[in-house]
Amino acid sequence: MPVRVVESSAPSQVSGANSGKTSPPACTLLSVGQAFSGTQNVSSIQKDEAWRVNVRIQGCDLEHGYLCGTMEALNVPMADTPVVTFWEGEIVDTINYTFFTGKWEATPEDDKKHWDKFPSFSPFKGQVEFDGGKNLDLSNYPYIFMRWKEQYFVNVGTDCGLTIAGFYYVCFSCSDGSISGFYYDPNSSPFQKLELKSTNGERSGFSFSSYELQ
Repeated sequence: MPVRVVESSAPSQVSGANSGKTSPPACTLLSVGQAFSGTQNVSSIQKDEAWRVNVRIQGCDLEHGYLCGTMEALNVPMADTPVVTFWEGEIVDTINYTFFTGKWEATPEDDKKHWDKFPSFSPFKGQVEFDGGKNLDLSNYPYIFMRWKEQYFVNVGTDCGLTIAGFYYVCFSCSDGSISGFYYDPNSSPFQKLELKSTNGERSGFSFSSYELQ
């Protein structure tokens, strides 16, 4: 995957100079084993063209701004089976990662356009435009911003008709566990929206088939 080199004034990772800040608080709704279910609109024009999506958190390390999990896409037109991918995420904590991506073909302008889609981002817009928000303290904010990058297909081959070249800009609500996101890939339909809700506390949750992650 092409990697874009960013200017030193807007790094995606910041050094220990911000050691006075702390990581986002531990949230039981964003922890290993938590499950979410919802949809992804695969077209920003046709709102009714959506896939059902299930997500499960497989790992979470707030101190290092890292999490990972699996994403299962159902009723995919090109596939005769649910498509499962493994993804890794970056938590925007301004300690390990800032709002500027600095890779995956995303420019600072792409970052600002996508983060601006989230109403909860509006208090930080000016600071992010200035320096990527690297001096913000997000430790007590009721929302957690992330990027999710799919790494590989778990149960199908790369000829399944789907691409994992892009990544998701994600906003997680600490109060109810809801997740909203927008997929970015310069070669795909823009602003594909991901909407998920926590299912762990419900009787009618979902379960994944058995897959071995390697």
